[in-house]
Amino acid sequence: MEKLEIVTYPDKFLSQPTQPLEDIDAQVQDMIERMSATMYEAPGVGLAAIQVGWNKSLLIYDVFRDEKRSLHVLINPKIISREGEVLSENEGCLSVPDFRADVKRASAVTVEGYNRKGKPIKLDAEDFLAIVLQHEIDHLNGTLFIDRISSLKRQMYKRSVKKKLRAK
Repeated sequence: MEKLEIVTYPDKFLSQPTQPLEDIDAQVQDMIERMSATMYEAPGVGLAAIQVGWNKSLLIYDVFRDEKRSLHVLINPKIISREGEVLSENEGCLSVPDFRADVKRASAVTVEGYNRKGKPIKLDAEDFLAIVLQHEIDHLNGTLFIDRISSLKRQMYKRSVKKKLRAK
């Protein structure tokens, strides 16, 4: 399966909110397969369609890091409730390479959306899964994890990216 190119910061495309998926057709199924190949090869635990240049409300995730792969698909997901607070330590992102930071997240979320067959699903998530879902749904809303850290840390990262781009 051909992997997709991951869009990286500072590409402005990442700051756009995605559009809802209307039809779950063969193109969507193909995109899910290509996104999964990309995510596993990267390696990552989640990937939003916007990160591979597709402006649709679709994300995939797999929190297992071994042979027990368990790919999950969420289409048009929405967080409908949040509880508690946790510090997501050393959070990273395939679209924000070479940078990690601590991010405040809800410790538990409830998410509604559709699976890859169009069946409505409701998911209660805690701990690491809750963090992954919040991170990926943020992408669908045009938010990067660096938008959730202190302005000082964010500016330091932005300066280093600009410096690298100028060097190229």
